[in-house]
Formats: sequence, C-alpha cells, structure tokens
Amino acid sequence: MQQDERLKIWIEQGNVSISQLFFQEYKQLLISDTDAMVILHIIAFQGNGDYFPTPTDIANRMQQTEKDVTDCLQRLMRKGLFTIEQSTDENNVLHEKFSLFPLWDRLLEIVEKRKVQTTEQQTKLAEGEVYSLFEQEFGRFLSPMECETIGMWIDKDGHTPEIIRAALKEAVLAQKMSLRYIDRILFEWKKKNVKSMRDVEKQTRAFRPVVAATAEQPRNPAIKQVPFYNWLEERE
Repeated sequence: MQQDERLKIWIEQGNVSISQLFFQEYKQLLISDTDAMVILHIIAFQGNGDYFPTPTDIANRMQQTEKDVTDCLQRLMRKGLFTIEQSTDENNVLHEKFSLFPLWDRLLEIVEKRKVQTTEQQTKLAEGEVYSLFEQEFGRFLSPMECETIGMWIDKDGHTPEIIRAALKEAVLAQKMSLRYIDRILFEWKKKNVKSMRDVEKQTRAFRPVVAATAEQPRNPAIKQVPFYNWLEERE
C-alpha cells in the first residue's frame, strides 16, 4: 500500500477531539485509567454518530469484559459524571444518549477553584508583605494595636495591599510616619472611590502642589525637595 493511500485511510477514519483538561485533571475526580478509557470510547462512538453505545460495543474495543464496562458506567453515573438523556424524533421514536456535560462542568470547577485558591494565596502573601513594609519604614516592630488597625484597613474598609502601600508612600514623602495620618489618606481615598494605582496617581497629581522651577540652581543639587499633600488638613 502506497504512503498516500495509507494517509488517506488515516484521515478518513476521523479523529477524537477532547480537551487537554480531561487528561490533566481526571485524576482529581478519582477517575481510574480504565474508566477514563471508557469515556474516550464513548466520545469516539458519538463522533461516529452512535450516541448511546452499549457496554458490549465498548467492551469489544477494549480488553475488558462487558460486565467490567457496565460496572465502570455505573461508577461514573454514581459520581454524577454523565447522564442519560432521552428524546423523541418526528416519528415519536425514543432515543437515548450519553451526556458528558456534567464531567466537563466538574473539570472546569477544578480549574476555577484552583484559580481562586491561587488568588487567595497571593492576596495573603501581599497582606503579609504590608506589615513587613510598615515595620521597615517605621524602623521598629508594630504594636498589636497597629497590626489591628492595618487589619481593619484590609478586612473592614476593603483596601487592597497595593492601595495601603501607596498611602504609606504618601506618608513617607510627607515625613508624617503615623497610622493616624495614613488612615486619613485612606479615608479620603475611599470617599473619592480610589481603588487602583491609576486612581491614586490622579489624586496625588490633583492635590500634591507642584514646585515651581526657579532660575537659581540649588546650592546642593543632591538634595531634592519632594512636594506633598497634607492629608490631615480639611479641604473641600
């Protein structure tokens, strides 16, 4: 048989299409390798138009008995990984088919849950870094009351670690290293719906006075005056 004829036969037989997600995660659903192979055969049958292959049909393609395949299908159904759907055609003939949508939903739930867990871990790590940054800038350990205050900014007021770090930066520039000053900054930002660093930049540009350039050069060019906005002053 010529190579092109062999390739033609291969192509004409078609392919079984299934997401890589199945191979990556079916173990998480406690699906055995044998059960996974049965699922693949069901998909292959459905790809050829047979939406409800019998255990005998599947067993004839595997090194499994009909009873083994039947037990496998029962396990998968008890786990809620597939359903049997019924429908009637125009001649009122009843048809049944395997639906694997419950399996796909469970696989997607695993991915979504993992993303949530990753986000939560990253958030907790960022929150922990906030406390370390405060201690670094203050040059000492935080008191229990100060830790509680920072915790309230995160848990009660809903400020992100990024926003809290930005408020700390404002306090450093203003040389007002107190939680009261930083709390005032966060209070003002919350009133103005500041939720991102872009919002922070808008606020600091709006309120931090711009130092006018002077013709006379400073005597010590290494010393740079940084303008700041006094957040403790009441302003409309």
